[in-house]
Formats: sequence, structure tokens, C-alpha cells
Amino acid sequence: MSIPIYQVDAFTDRLFAGNPAAVVVLEQQAETEWMQSVAREMNLSETAFVHPQQGGYHLQWFTPQVEVDLCGHATLATAHILWQTSLVNTIDSIRFFTRSGWLTASQRSDLIEMDFPSAPVVPMDVSEEIITAVGGRPDNSYMSRDKWLFEYANESIIRNLKPDFAALKQRTGRALAVTAPSSTPAFDFVSRYFAPWIGIDEDPVTGSAHCILGPYWAQKLGKNHMTAFQASERGGIVYVRISGDRTYVGGKAVTVFSGKLGS
Repeated sequence: MSIPIYQVDAFTDRLFAGNPAAVVVLEQQAETEWMQSVAREMNLSETAFVHPQQGGYHLQWFTPQVEVDLCGHATLATAHILWQTSLVNTIDSIRFFTRSGWLTASQRSDLIEMDFPSAPVVPMDVSEEIITAVGGRPDNSYMSRDKWLFEYANESIIRNLKPDFAALKQRTGRALAVTAPSSTPAFDFVSRYFAPWIGIDEDPVTGSAHCILGPYWAQKLGKNHMTAFQASERGGIVYVRISGDRTYVGGKAVTVFSGKLGS
């Protein structure tokens, strides 16, 4: 038996940009150890595993090292594949059951928009060790559960940060987002995202991070609709909409290749 597998570049409309994710389409639940082995073999920031279940689809995400609770770009990639391959016939939306509960992906013109829970932040002092490891002192620092958010004064600081990932990994945490106002009118804010704790030094484009970034900048800018740029080497565009306690994260995606995975 062979299993369909796809690689998708998410949060971009062109190949070799955005954030690559693998999507494995299953008929039924697979063993965790096998899924982790596939993710390790693919060696991408996330590999998604999806199969039908009552009311929608069951979706799981794995880095090369661990299973994660939420992944925006791999959810976007999965919805893109289900629609592109006509595995899903519904026009408007797909429901996914995940470790974070039910999530919905909807087609919005030429975008796929995902419905996520917003993640609030609380102010938090940051140690000198973390400041040194990141490479620059933030103007403001926050925590959202076990994830850091650092705000800097301008985009150039964000782009020029050169974190010491080995040093960061020695500190307690799960991930670190750095952000600043955009220097161009096309975008409202920019960010980068570091997660050496789970085996991803820098994630190219991180949909789930915008569940933190979106509400934060919405309050700061007084806007509920924003366009964000994640300023990694590959780069990607994220469309953010805030409504109540939900963050809607939108983007485009392109299929890089498809194949069969031996079981």
C-alpha cells in the first residue's frame, strides 16, 4: 500500500518561498511513532497527517522532533491539498479536529482563511541571558503561555537579529516571536519566529504565531484587519482578521510536488 504525500509552500503564491510543509493523506489514524518517523524523514518544520472523521477531518502536526498543538502553515497546506485534489467537495469550509479543538479553514476569494483561538499576552521581564542570546534588547517583552513576544522599535532591528540558538535553548521556553512596525505601507507589522526548543531554529512563516501577534497589533494599531510580513530568509505574507476572541489567519499556497509514501 502507498500513501499520498505532498509538499506545499504556504503563505506564498510562488514556489520556493513561504513555509514548506508536508501533507500526508491517510484513510485512518496512524501510529504516533510512525508519524514522527515520517516527519523526521521529511525534515520540514511541520508534517501534517490528515484523515476523514465524522464531522470533518482529523489533523495532527509533527516537527522532526515532537507533535505540536497548533500549526497554521501546515493547516493551510492541508486545506489547500484537500481542495486542490478534490478530496473535499464542499466549497466554503473544512473542519479539522485537532489537539487545539475544532478548527475551520475557509476559502475567501484567492485566500484560505483559518479560524484560530486568539492568544493573549502578559508583560514579562526578560533575563539578560535571553537578551544576549536574541541579540538585541526589546522595547517591550511579553509571554503567551510558554511563548515569548519581543517588540522592537523598527523593522531593521528585526531583520538584523542573529540569535544564538544554542544559548536560547538553554533557557526555559517553547518559542520566541520578535516583531516591529513595518517600514513599508504594504504591511502593518513584521515578525520573525524562533523555536530551537522544538528543533526549529527559525520558522520561515508561522501562522499560529499570528494568534499572538494579531491581537497584540490590533490593540496597538486600533485595526481589526491587518497584513503582516514574516521577514525570514524565505519570507511570507499573512492576512490577519480579529473578531471577538478569534484570530482569522489567511494566506495563499502552492503545491511543490506530490508522491507516494511507502507504508
